[in-house]
Amino acid sequence: MNAVVIPTGHEAQGYVCVRSLSEQGVRTIVASEKEGVPAAASRYCDESVDLPPPKEDLLAYRDALLELAERETVETILPVRPEDGYVLSRFRESFEAHVSLPVPSFDQLRTVHDRLRLAEAAEAAGVPVPETRRLADVDDWGPERIVKSRYNLVVDDYVDHLDPGESAVVKAVKHLQPGTEPDPDAIREAYRHDPIVQAFVPYDEEYMFAGLYDHGEALATFQHHQVRGTSYTGGGGVYRQSTDIPELDRVADDLLSHLEWHGLACIEYMRDERTGEFVLTEINPRMWQSLPSTVRAGVDFPHYYWLQATDRTDEIDPDYEIGVGSHLLHGEVGYLLSILTDDSPLVQRPSLAGTAWEIAASCLSEPHFDYLNLDDPGPFLQGLRNKVK
Repeated sequence: MNAVVIPTGHEAQGYVCVRSLSEQGVRTIVASEKEGVPAAASRYCDESVDLPPPKEDLLAYRDALLELAERETVETILPVRPEDGYVLSRFRESFEAHVSLPVPSFDQLRTVHDRLRLAEAAEAAGVPVPETRRLADVDDWGPERIVKSRYNLVVDDYVDHLDPGESAVVKAVKHLQPGTEPDPDAIREAYRHDPIVQAFVPYDEEYMFAGLYDHGEALATFQHHQVRGTSYTGGGGVYRQSTDIPELDRVADDLLSHLEWHGLACIEYMRDERTGEFVLTEINPRMWQSLPSTVRAGVDFPHYYWLQATDRTDEIDPDYEIGVGSHLLHGEVGYLLSILTDDSPLVQRPSLAGTAWEIAASCLSEPHFDYLNLDDPGPFLQGLRNKVK
């Protein structure tokens, strides 16, 4: 039986990939450096193997994936985490000696990993993007601004002071107090490089666009409205509803076509409350946190990735159902806790009691959950054990 390698940790998208591909008759190999991986607890997982921790040695992680790729039955590898997208594109030639990979070229990947280059590409494509500068280039701290990592993944290809094999995923977003100059040295130390500073965009809604592309041409796309994220200040979606907005589709497709994008892309957007424009936040060239809600709505990206890897793109059906909602339960709890723990001078803190009621009401009205499946309870129970630990 033909097989697929799914590198994953405790991410919900790993489980969705396993279930999706197993239901299509593909042998699933879950590979991880972690214990208690929910995807490995699924009855749809055929094999579980160990990997070296990518955060400790990215080159050893690469070599372990290459060893799996050399298996005669393995057809492809899914990019689930930031390290996967980098390793598969950066060392694409080595992997493609053994497997088929619908992933971007390293130059394309570098453009979306480097948020300064991404902003320049968005401007060239004529799509909205916040004013973006390096921290070192900012001298006016009066306007509302945020600080975020310049790179989707910090590696030696992007910054000079890291050794080969060293990497870091830096997700922190710092909201700055207008009129107060931050400590640039402290920020650089926290981010491990000179990060970017962006103009804060006052937004009323957040959205996600996902796509699978073949050298600039869309094979399948999807949108959802992000009702709640990991924090009230932002972050990946934990409650989402599928939608279909032509203008959102246009700005996303204009950007990905301009990049001649190949493979998976998850793009996060804010809707500017002043103009109604969909403003680019970032691109993740891999499977995304809210993948369970995407598949539930009818867009089976793990299967579509497999079809692209095996030259069967004519079998892809891009239609999906509008208005389908789904929850990441522990993410909903995290959103509620963020009201108590997080702070922002730019985003108004919501009511704790009101938010708790909204979460409970939406879970009752739309009882669809990323992990919880009665016919396959293993991943949910394992995830619960992980949280208790």
